Amino acid sequence: MSATLSLLKLPILPPKPKQCLSKLQHSSIPKKPSIAKDSASPQKLITTTIHHLKSTSLPLTAATLPFLLDTKDALAVGGEFGILEGRTFALIHPIAMGGLFVFTLWTGYLGWQWRRVRTIQNEINELKKQVKPTPVTPEGTPVEEPPSPFALKIQQLSEERKELVKGSYRDRHFNAGSILLAFGVFESIGGGVNTWFRTGKLFPGPHLFAGAAITVLWAAAAALTPAMQKGSETARNLHITLNVINVLLFVWQIPTGWEIVLKVFEFTKWP
Repeated sequence: MSATLSLLKLPILPPKPKQCLSKLQHSSIPKKPSIAKDSASPQKLITTTIHHLKSTSLPLTAATLPFLLDTKDALAVGGEFGILEGRTFALIHPIAMGGLFVFTLWTGYLGWQWRRVRTIQNEINELKKQVKPTPVTPEGTPVEEPPSPFALKIQQLSEERKELVKGSYRDRHFNAGSILLAFGVFESIGGGVNTWFRTGKLFPGPHLFAGAAITVLWAAAAALTPAMQKGSETARNLHITLNVINVLLFVWQIPTGWEIVLKVFEFTKWP
């Protein structure tokens, strides 16, 4: 009873519901994260991105390595290349090389004619040294005589040189040589690529080695052009020698090329 009376004597505290509610409301609202004044600069962001890319490069390499090491899909036989393995594409090389052989002879002819333009003047100069001066009478009048054989030869060579100059053989030979070099190198490499398309490998032998030598001779002969333009007779003679060897290799290569053409008809189908 005394305990009950003591409890009744305690002061009654007034409730503060509004203040508590306001505190709860403030505590329940999420606060935005404060952004530091010295936030990350663009350079720091780039550095971080590169670091993440480096960390992922190793797993990516490990994932793609089996595909890079798988050589079965790299074989050039089995129909993966379609018409590139067929007879039509295989016959482009021999037809093109046949045309280049004829074009090589034509280019050589143009070069020889241009050489003739240069050398014919030397012949004329040598003949002029052998022509005797025209005799004159005591009064100083030239004696009329039939032209000497040397004079006739000089006249003939002079007319021939005029016709050669009209032919513009220098420019025509230069242009033909440039075309021969470009298409010759392209088709030489194209022949090897075509063989790989059809068989999946190359066949070292006389035809392949002769073709490689012809390609090298084309490039070597063309490389002498600057020296020839400066008047070097050594470069000109070497240029002619290399091209003569080139033509001989071309002729020697024809039988082996014909054997390959027969094999193309035997082991390929149209198209």
